[in-house]
Amino acid sequence: MVDRGSRRLRRGRGALAVCFFVQGVTFALLVTRIPAIQDRYGISDALLPLFLAAVPVLAGVGSLVTGKLVRRGATPAAVLRWVQPVVLLSLVGVGAGDRMGQVAVALGVFGLAVGALHASMNMLGVSLQRAYGRSIMLGFHAAYSLGGIAGASLAWASVRWGLELSLSYGSVVAVLLPVALAASRWYVDGEREPTGGASTGRSAGLLVPLCLVMTFAYIGDATVSNWSAKYLTDVLGGSEELATVPYNAYMVTTLLGRAVGDFGVRRFGAVAVVRGGALLAAVGFGVVAGAPGAWAGVAGFTVLGLGLSVVVPQTFAAARGDAEVARLNVFNYVGFLVGSPLVGALGEAWSYRGAMVVPMLLVLVTLRYARSFGIERDRYGGGHERPRTVDVG
Repeated sequence: MVDRGSRRLRRGRGALAVCFFVQGVTFALLVTRIPAIQDRYGISDALLPLFLAAVPVLAGVGSLVTGKLVRRGATPAAVLRWVQPVVLLSLVGVGAGDRMGQVAVALGVFGLAVGALHASMNMLGVSLQRAYGRSIMLGFHAAYSLGGIAGASLAWASVRWGLELSLSYGSVVAVLLPVALAASRWYVDGEREPTGGASTGRSAGLLVPLCLVMTFAYIGDATVSNWSAKYLTDVLGGSEELATVPYNAYMVTTLLGRAVGDFGVRRFGAVAVVRGGALLAAVGFGVVAGAPGAWAGVAGFTVLGLGLSVVVPQTFAAARGDAEVARLNVFNYVGFLVGSPLVGALGEAWSYRGAMVVPMLLVLVTLRYARSFGIERDRYGGGHERPRTVDVG
């Protein structure tokens, strides 16, 4: 029975990693082709921010709806099984239309579905981690980061080969959709806390610190994704070619940090790993703010990726049940919405070097809340793996 249960959990873990990877590819394909989407539909520069803001706002709605569905008896596995195909097909819709109304509908569906997807896949990850009895959450987010790198590379190749947006998206989804559907057969709902128990009973005072940490982490992430290229060229005097390096370096070190992060949590504990990540991220922002030249700026963004990589997965892992995962996921989108305008406004009104200090200070606030990431041993269960066993799953 134990061996059968172990095999079932390992299959579930592998299937969920595939889901994270597929979503990483999908999201990267969308965000890296925004200029092409804008050109295809004739979206003006004035309207573009509204389109871009609508996606995370609707994603927040999708996350909250998922929380309500799960409280009413739906399983995260069931929600995830249905929404990932919707996300993939809506991506095809984004590339296949020719009118602004069509892309608005496609992006709206994408936003709602991606919020439900992010909430349900993190619910599933948290429940599987509880069943395993040890940290595995960062590995799922490493798969997401790997998918993001793959998606950005596919986007670059499609531009280089001159592929139409519809062909680029359609061909990738034709491969990813059957993979996602096949993997969904093996999803496993691990150990889940009762919806009427501790998962909803934690006081707001204990959950708010995690919400703040999630917001600060995504403000930092949005700063890198939206402003690293401009900062390198306009402030540090780097070339346009070199300006493409910081985000790529950030993505690679994010992947590396998440790939080894679970081992760090098992060895040193979640609190120590989150503190270390916050300090590294603050150092990275400090190097960027004070960089004397372009390569020093690249080094700062590289360190940033290593530091921020562990914070978001551990924030989800600290949740007590599905309802908290859904609520925390909303602050992912809050940070994304706040981060880019905040840095832009500070940069214009003050200086972009000074603007980089603000996310540095916000990340440092995480140190104050690090104890919120402590996980009691009695919340783990399963017993099919010893804490120091070789990670074969």
